[in-house]
Amino acid sequence: MQDLRHQLIEGLTDVPRIGSVVELEHVPGHAVLAPDGTHVAPVVSYLRNLILDDNRPLTAKSYAYDLLRWYRLLWFLDVPWDRATEAEASALVGWLRVAPNPQRRRRNPNAPQPGSVNPRTGKPYLKPGYAPSTINHCLTVVCSFYAYHRYYNRGPLVNPVPESRTMRRALAHRAPDSEVPELRRARLRQRVRRGDPRSIPDAMWDEFFEAMTCDRDRAATLLYVSSGSRASELLGVTPGDIDWPKQLIWVVTKGTDDREQVPASPQALTVLAAYLDHIGLPPAGEPILRARRGPDRPLTYWAMRRVIQRANEKLGTNWTLHDLRHTAATRMANDPNLTLAEVRAIMRHTDLATTGRYLNARVEDLFDALQAHYNRPRVQRTFTAGYDPEDIKAVFGA
Repeated sequence: MQDLRHQLIEGLTDVPRIGSVVELEHVPGHAVLAPDGTHVAPVVSYLRNLILDDNRPLTAKSYAYDLLRWYRLLWFLDVPWDRATEAEASALVGWLRVAPNPQRRRRNPNAPQPGSVNPRTGKPYLKPGYAPSTINHCLTVVCSFYAYHRYYNRGPLVNPVPESRTMRRALAHRAPDSEVPELRRARLRQRVRRGDPRSIPDAMWDEFFEAMTCDRDRAATLLYVSSGSRASELLGVTPGDIDWPKQLIWVVTKGTDDREQVPASPQALTVLAAYLDHIGLPPAGEPILRARRGPDRPLTYWAMRRVIQRANEKLGTNWTLHDLRHTAATRMANDPNLTLAEVRAIMRHTDLATTGRYLNARVEDLFDALQAHYNRPRVQRTFTAGYDPEDIKAVFGA
């Protein structure tokens, strides 16, 4: 058993892809299936408790997949879930650090290498493995899973995932609008690099917009970049959610049921009106962005994502759908006529520090200023008339 754990940590073996996550018609909505096809009861009760605690269904789905990874490891090591220790958690981290992520596979042999940097945008492509944030999220889910069962006197007395009590105490009493303190990571937690959000520079925006081939794609792109809406939020906008005179749209904020107003630019609404005039107004409760091929149906996230991918293939870039939200936030945050509090309200950030991340200057945006700096003639030193040149040379040098 000890040798098998070391092999997982060193990447000499892999965990078989056994079990699965299935959807349920009742609460909690998702369940983990064991290799014999039965529901894993501890996971079902934990996910049901998540829903009862007013978490979103997508949260329960995400947690179910993290627990599936954990149970696959336990099944492979033949360790009961209530006998797991920190050794199994270490094996999980070691395996995820070296295992290839199935969603990173590329069928096109000419596709850019994972982890390389796009020469046009400066954005790196995703690496072939699991990101540090993914590993940390999995550890958080497993830790919460065992904390829940320990409350009901089930499972091991010691949580398999090490915790940082100092960090937990500091975050428990932190004000929502204060900065997150820099604290030492708990054991097994990965270091996550926080870089500046990548947005589309103004110099590259025109060619990106020209790559859109129809009014639907142009309208969606302009709405994203003028409202700062998230992908799923804008795809759910219906005809009744548009306030044409006030140039506002209503969206359901991600992770909540709150219906909030966000602004839209006149250009975006003009293109949207042309698009709706062409296809006709959908029913009141149906989304306004529709599929162009096949039966009439709402535009899905994956179809909108494919629109951005086709533009990338044409331009040789690697922009993402979420980069449009970053672009909107960057433009607003660096506008001298908008305060940071106003930008926070438009972007609906819970923390002002999140909005502050968009206050940055990028080299590609400073091209004209840098060219003027490089071409500016060198300043020549001058001295007041009347001094002997030999005296000046003795004091200041040649």
